[in-house]
Amino acid sequence: MALDGQKICVLGAGIGGLAAATALAQCGAKVTVLEQAEAITEVGAGLQIGPNGFAVMRALGAGDALAACSVRAQGVRLLNGSNSQPVFGLDFQRFAADQEYYFVHRADLVDVLADTARAAGVKIRLLQQVQDVTLTGDRAQVHMAHGEVIKPELLIGADGLHSNVRVALNGVREPFFTRQVAWRTVIPAVGDEPPVAKVFMGAGRHLVVYPLRGGTMLNIVAVQERDEWAAEGWNFEDDPANLRSVFADFGAEVQALLTRVQKVYLWGLFRHPVADHWHKGRVAILGDAAHPTLPFMAQGAVMALEDAWVLADALDKADSVEAGLAAYQNRRHARASKVIEAASKNARNYHLSPGPVRFAAHMALRLGSSFAPSLAMKKFDWIYGHDVTIP
Repeated sequence: MALDGQKICVLGAGIGGLAAATALAQCGAKVTVLEQAEAITEVGAGLQIGPNGFAVMRALGAGDALAACSVRAQGVRLLNGSNSQPVFGLDFQRFAADQEYYFVHRADLVDVLADTARAAGVKIRLLQQVQDVTLTGDRAQVHMAHGEVIKPELLIGADGLHSNVRVALNGVREPFFTRQVAWRTVIPAVGDEPPVAKVFMGAGRHLVVYPLRGGTMLNIVAVQERDEWAAEGWNFEDDPANLRSVFADFGAEVQALLTRVQKVYLWGLFRHPVADHWHKGRVAILGDAAHPTLPFMAQGAVMALEDAWVLADALDKADSVEAGLAAYQNRRHARASKVIEAASKNARNYHLSPGPVRFAAHMALRLGSSFAPSLAMKKFDWIYGHDVTIP
């Protein structure tokens, strides 16, 4: 089924929605994106685009624009939270010089994708509040808050965690609270910041920091295990004093960062099941709508980029929409599920309590960093070395 001339509606102008719209339009489809916001903006926070995500950006023709507004990562350092002593380090330039890994402000990435989408002929309609999505036969009906009912020829739901399209395809399934919460904040940088991700580890907690926008800003994500419930969502502001209190026993480097925090957002981390059904008839979902992930492998945005490329490729090569969407799910389901499971396990590695287990784990990391650092790169090569754009 050649996509040339196909009329496609995408719900959501986030990372996955804009990438999918661009990929579909570049295959010849006529794509309209419906976005509920009054402008294409994103919560002010950073994210990481690994080599597998950059491969998609490059294939979309947006690689140079992404690189221009990002910090190219040179490595990662795992540090003891209490004293900032090194536990493990990876030098990307030494062991992965041919792979491009970037730290980018989410708003900058969305701007790049929006520009790329418009250049491909995608129409983006703002202030489009969706009330409900229903299925009739093999088609979807999108019920808008202002009363209009849109009946697209093909509907792609890139509408996030609380996706109306996911509910239409799968019904409602409640997530469960992981007993973990996360704070996000961005602060001005002071002095020259190395282009590395630092992970400060402590009992039941860790804090990640890396530079954005040419090193002028720092992105901070801090995670705590706790029983106290917190709402899911990025827009719930918290008192910076709460963040400082939780990490008060971390070392001077962390304290110097947290004293500069003026505004911070807290959200509860929930596990959502991977959707059983990613498509039906002429309807499909991608990204968080299909497979939300915890943020411990920095792969949420990247999985959406991979989905977007594979969706367009599968549709373009299929004999029918239904066959293309089935191929898309078949190509993505197992990989997305495996990445999500890896992310869920990774938090535990950062949160070990003082004692024999933590001592042994940190000693193994130190020895690995000194004598076999390339093995750590190979351990996750199945994630970062994967390129969905290669036939």
